Amino acid sequence: MTTQCTTDRLTFQPLGRREVVGAFDGGTITSDAGGLLLREVERRTGIIRQFAACFLDHRDPELIEHRVEELVGQRVYALALGYEDLNDHDRLRLDPLLATLVGKEDPTGQDRRRERDRGKPLAGKSTLNRLELSPVGADEQSRYKKIPADTKRIERLFVEFFLQAHPQPPERIVLDLDATDDPVHGEQLGRFFHGYYREYCYLPLYIFCGHELLGGWLRPSDIDASAGALKRVAAIVQRLREVWPQVKIVLRCDDACQPTAAVVLRRSLHAHAGAASAGSARDADGRSAMRYDPAEALEDRSSAPGDRAEDLGRLRGRLSL
Repeated sequence: MTTQCTTDRLTFQPLGRREVVGAFDGGTITSDAGGLLLREVERRTGIIRQFAACFLDHRDPELIEHRVEELVGQRVYALALGYEDLNDHDRLRLDPLLATLVGKEDPTGQDRRRERDRGKPLAGKSTLNRLELSPVGADEQSRYKKIPADTKRIERLFVEFFLQAHPQPPERIVLDLDATDDPVHGEQLGRFFHGYYREYCYLPLYIFCGHELLGGWLRPSDIDASAGALKRVAAIVQRLREVWPQVKIVLRCDDACQPTAAVVLRRSLHAHAGAASAGSARDADGRSAMRYDPAEALEDRSSAPGDRAEDLGRLRGRLSL
């Protein structure tokens, strides 16, 4: 038998002279009001706006109800609020608060073109799925998935965020280069068993400066930890040098990235890799560092096996391995 609720107001023990009541006439309410703070951050930084600009929209403008910036904002805000699954958007598309965060003119959705969509201000899971799964080469001739991402531009965006966050150039920055495990629990493409981590995983590469991410790349785990690191470091350093030509840059990594640190010996950085020997140079704060010629170009020489062997030999002469 279905319970019939006839009480519109619940009365509790008073607090001094104040009444304590429970009522159900609060109107539209939300438990995600903290999202409004994220909206203020976005207005000041434009992070989502800049991220959305990395997508190319090949849809017919006459048929668009949700702009790319709105789609990206909907997904990013939902992730920040703890809604990770696309299926969540079957309900979230009705949420006027999320529509407010995204920037919809009518957060109630009553201005939608089709009658069946009214009251649903946001995109559903299928629309967001097409955004996420659009292949890189998608164009206006593609049937459904027509919003490809410019992956190279997205990679560069992290460095731009870092530069925007620091309008005054620092004297010295430390780039931390590291690979770590990302466990998988199914038959995902690219999964391999990693002997060190003793599990099936991916092996993403990260570059941080303090707590700020400058780059992250998802990779299979059947590769060397330093694979591709030199190219990533070179691109980041080149951009930093364009804006901050005088800043001192230190590259810090563990023994797994020794091949990259070896080549870096000849570049305009300082490198920390593992434990240094007593003969190593010291940087300004006393930590061991490996010096190399700042006049050397940033071209990637790692493709030449002879260079790699020579550089690794130099590295072993500087480090206690």
